[in-house]
Amino acid sequence: MADVFQLLPELQGDEMIYITGLLKNVDDQTAGRFAAIYRTRRKDPQTILLLSLVGFVGVAGVHRFFLEQIGMGLLFLFTGGICLIGTIIDIINHKNLAFEYNQKKATESLIMVKGSI
Repeated sequence: MADVFQLLPELQGDEMIYITGLLKNVDDQTAGRFAAIYRTRRKDPQTILLLSLVGFVGVAGVHRFFLEQIGMGLLFLFTGGICLIGTIIDIINHKNLAFEYNQKKATESLIMVKGSI
């Protein structure tokens, strides 16, 4: 079992637990390749928070485009962050938004690494 703390020290909380579960039955070499791919694909929750805050002073929905949620990004853009209520909710839930995105990317990265063996 690979040491996730050494491979990806930037992970915290639920994301660390999720990645540890994914890499439970993976050898060290595969875990190293996974970490290299996942690190480039994951989104930091602080970046999501900053982009959500942009919705108050500038263009609403930038964070949704950043999370590859084009439909929600367009909805936020054309409705002013759904009258700023959606923007406020996303500011509060920025960690959940990042975690959901990162779960998808972690699963895709592991499938990519295991498929290349």
